[in-house]
Amino acid sequence: MTRQKTVPNVFVNKTHIGGCDKTMQAHKDGILQKLLCGENEVYEYDLIVIGGGSGGLACSKEAATLGKKVMVLDYVVPTPKGNTWGLGGTCVNVGCIPKKLMHQTALLGTSIQDARKFGWELPEETVKHNWETMKTAVNNYIGSLNWGYRVALRDKNVNYVNSYAEFIEPHKIKATNKRGKETFHTAAKFILATGERPRYLSIPGDKEYCITSDDLFSLPHCPGKTLVIGASYVALECGGFLAGLGLDVTVMVRSILLRGFDQDMANRAGEHMEEHGVKFLRKYVPVKVEELEAGTPGRLKVTAKSTESDETIEGEYNTVLIAVGRDACTGKIGLDQAGVKVNPKNGKVPVNDEEQTNVPHIYAIGDILEGKWELTPVAIQAGKLLARRLYAGASLKCDYVNVPTTVFTPLEYGACGHSEEKAIELYGQDNLEVYHSLFWPLEFTVPNRDNNKCYSKIICNKLDNDRVIGFHYLGPNAGEVTQGYGVAMKCGLTKEQLDNTIGIHPTCAETFTTMEVTKSSGGDLTQAGC
Repeated sequence: MTRQKTVPNVFVNKTHIGGCDKTMQAHKDGILQKLLCGENEVYEYDLIVIGGGSGGLACSKEAATLGKKVMVLDYVVPTPKGNTWGLGGTCVNVGCIPKKLMHQTALLGTSIQDARKFGWELPEETVKHNWETMKTAVNNYIGSLNWGYRVALRDKNVNYVNSYAEFIEPHKIKATNKRGKETFHTAAKFILATGERPRYLSIPGDKEYCITSDDLFSLPHCPGKTLVIGASYVALECGGFLAGLGLDVTVMVRSILLRGFDQDMANRAGEHMEEHGVKFLRKYVPVKVEELEAGTPGRLKVTAKSTESDETIEGEYNTVLIAVGRDACTGKIGLDQAGVKVNPKNGKVPVNDEEQTNVPHIYAIGDILEGKWELTPVAIQAGKLLARRLYAGASLKCDYVNVPTTVFTPLEYGACGHSEEKAIELYGQDNLEVYHSLFWPLEFTVPNRDNNKCYSKIICNKLDNDRVIGFHYLGPNAGEVTQGYGVAMKCGLTKEQLDNTIGIHPTCAETFTTMEVTKSSGGDLTQAGC
């Protein structure tokens, strides 16, 4: 029960104190007297963090560094296919890390084709991709990260427990491990960092025969001909790298691409995918998935219905990947027992600007927050700053507006600040100036591909000295380009400052220092070269 390996094992009024030394310390601190007299409640932990993903780990380690007694509970409920993983959350195990590595695999395939134009003599018949080799290498790296996180928690004296947490009282949780053993723990404060899991379709055959991103990165066999259902960034990223590995990929889109992102950029990213072999089935939704043949992979039949008519279509695929969004993991952790309010439609948790729920001692961070970014670095930043406000007297809050991010589609899309749609909504079309440009990366010129397909755009607020309130980039190395400009936007970047910055030549990032054409002018965007 206590994990204490020495005697005596001292309890007072059902509260575990510890051994001799800790009992003496409790006496010295006055805690023992309060417990004996039944006075103020004394909790087992200062802080319990529910969720061992990026946000939960960052917050727990920061709180422990500040001298607090901290517990982290993390438990991965297996997918319908039986997949589970170690400590670190979605990003490390079934998100950012394996996604970027597999995206890199696809980019290397393109580089091999380009290499021939640069003089590398590579026999066509010897170049092929091995899914098993890639999958094993990626999962081995993830395994090393899982171990590293456990070591880091131990070094910070954070008590990590691989159990499912559920509130039974406002200050008390039940922890159930994989063998069904239950323990109970109390804390002065709690932080919810449970993250999200992929949403299914609620149609016949979805959980039986389809996979999600929770299954893809450890799939033991090459997925073969694949149907990706959805238009989220997960759908486009996964569809993009699968196509980059040489697979036959179709993306079924219900309405628009990359909802919540700048639609001009989203459509350009989608057009590039389509030009490079990804097929799109637009305005269709699946209604049934059937197994035609079992195997690794097998054969599946998908029946889909048009969103604009009564037309139905059928198609055969080896693998069907569902990527239609994610649901917050808040429905089965007893939040009603703690009095925490959640949005009944999506399970998201409303919080104030300090990540505090309606229950003063319970906070929430990461993907489960209502109306906030679902991004790993945002959760990490929010977790660290929250711990410092709670235990170090700090006051800095997380900035949820100037957040740089990148969608790793085959032609990568980086953004920071507002989309054009959101900027118009906030400031009005007449108060904005949008500068934009097409460009041709130098590395694309010799292979003679994608001339003037890359695109850059900034949105400036004319009422505030042409301050840049939206940054958008479609091209290679988008994450690296966007990160630097994200810092500049945090510092109040203006169009004049961009114009006065000397570009690094010849790079893609320099296009932001030479922009002259505005959208309102209707001028020619194409670039003729250096």
